[in-house]
Amino acid sequence: MRAVQVKEYVKGPLDLTVTEVPTPTPSADKYLIEIHSAGTNFFDILQIQGKYQHQPPLPWVGGSEFAGIIAAVPTAASSPRFRVGDRVFGATQGAYATHVLAPEASLLPVPEGWSFEDAAGLFVTAPTSYGALVHRAGVKAGDWVLVHAAAGGVGLAAVQIAKAKGATVIATAGTQRKREIASQFGADYVVDYTDKAWPEQVKKLCATHRQGNGKAGVDIVYDPVGMIEASLKCVAWNARLLVIGFAAGKIEKVALNRVLLKNVSLVGLHWGMYAKHETEAVDAVWKGIFDLVAQGKFKGTAFSDESFNGLETVPKALKALGGRETWGKVVVNVISNEKAKSKL
Repeated sequence: MRAVQVKEYVKGPLDLTVTEVPTPTPSADKYLIEIHSAGTNFFDILQIQGKYQHQPPLPWVGGSEFAGIIAAVPTAASSPRFRVGDRVFGATQGAYATHVLAPEASLLPVPEGWSFEDAAGLFVTAPTSYGALVHRAGVKAGDWVLVHAAAGGVGLAAVQIAKAKGATVIATAGTQRKREIASQFGADYVVDYTDKAWPEQVKKLCATHRQGNGKAGVDIVYDPVGMIEASLKCVAWNARLLVIGFAAGKIEKVALNRVLLKNVSLVGLHWGMYAKHETEAVDAVWKGIFDLVAQGKFKGTAFSDESFNGLETVPKALKALGGRETWGKVVVNVISNEKAKSKL
């Protein structure tokens, strides 16, 4: 098979190359999947540089998220959930390749009517945002939700989920194009977070359009960037501030007197550990996501301003992602859309 194999750590994505490696064979507990599309993630860039907390022993194949077709079932499976030919998406090490082995627990069926391209970016973003907003913050109709980096993968998922639950969404993004995208995915208001006065803009929106305690600010903050400290300036009484990540590269130190005075909650979300610590929540979260998909309230977020077709475009896709030139989920189509459709 063909794959983006890392034999030694590199300085950046453009140093990656595609090579021929042996095609894996189904194991006792893993499916063989023909990959049609692969999603990119920031941690992929860290991993190829040897800077990620999870580093496989060299050599290894890059990438983690994918969507494709079951090519073979586990050899020891008596009643596998999936059959040869089923369309699935999931995540496991080695997605930047034409084939990958994956256990059943890391696979889900591609939603009806979804393309491989959209499904390849679903496994990480959707449950992160749903788990945070619904499972952790209890978002409900009437809430006002501030979504930071709203045009990113988890951001667009958060916008859609909050809207589906009846909330009003204020989205922040750093460029006009990204604010347009956030609006297209349902955000009610957009704010430029490169303007230092953005908390005042949020407060003004709430003061103008809300009643009672809500005039002071939003009820929920969804923050994958590292903007909790500034966000405390524009939250309402009993607000919940969701700590999703630190895309800005700096881990904040928060003045806890503000947490006390506004009676707010700081709520962390580490979705990757739910499979270990709270397995029952995983199924509930995915059921909620698939329900929203079936209702037409959640759609794919694949970046469409530029196409990345073929494994040779993985370096270019990762460079674009790392340069923050993109929105949504940057996906590489390992097999062209035309070929993929012909197999359905």
